[in-house]
Amino acid sequence: MSVSNPASSPAPSPADGPVFYRDLADWWPLMSAPEDYIEEAEFYGQTLAAGCDRLPETVLELGSGGGNNASHLKRRFRMTLVDVAPGMIEVSRGLNPECAHFVGDIRTVRLGQTFDAVFIHDAIGYLTSEAELRQAMETAFVHCRPGGAVLIAPDHLRETFTPATDHGGHDGQGRSLRYLEWSWDPDPTDTTCLVDYVFALREADGSLRVIHDRHVEGIFPEATWLRLLREVGFQPSVVPFDHSELEPGSYRLFLGRKPAAA
Repeated sequence: MSVSNPASSPAPSPADGPVFYRDLADWWPLMSAPEDYIEEAEFYGQTLAAGCDRLPETVLELGSGGGNNASHLKRRFRMTLVDVAPGMIEVSRGLNPECAHFVGDIRTVRLGQTFDAVFIHDAIGYLTSEAELRQAMETAFVHCRPGGAVLIAPDHLRETFTPATDHGGHDGQGRSLRYLEWSWDPDPTDTTCLVDYVFALREADGSLRVIHDRHVEGIFPEATWLRLLREVGFQPSVVPFDHSELEPGSYRLFLGRKPAAA
């Protein structure tokens, strides 16, 4: 696969999305399994519960992907899930048939209802400008009831970003997936970084495909997150992410409380 110049390539819109979410969505359970999310989903649930003025019952997840977080959060909340990729929604429906699902762009979707809380996981990373980030926060504000809260969990912050690699994958019914992930930033002066994935997909007959998929992701300083949350109407705060696989203080979430009088 040819690779264009990363410094001059425009970021794909969330509607286009990376190749994996469009063309390989049915492989998602072998990329990322629900059991990988147990610890972090527990933290997200506790933080959402603490952020609202009363115990939340309904939660809207924007950019829900294959539904791995929801598979745990649904034990605590009644979940409604939105994702821009129809293939990922189908995967999530198989995992979470009891949850309501909608195909929609987190920047513009309007469901005509409000929820006790809104959750946005790493799908927020595919928004690469302040304008897009603000749009997603406005979506969260519109769908959050007064006294409720939004929790946003970006993968990257400008202050803490360091190049990194990771790998993983799982075996399934007759086929397997392994991946290499490489995060890097060719231009620290802009609002994007790159995450390159190499996927090795093995079919039941033993044949193997190797696919490169480049993800262009947004990267913003903490002050930008807090400012934009405040501008759309939330009362923002930073939540250090407590996870056994992370260095203390290396990862931060953003909580926005919607004033009860809003």
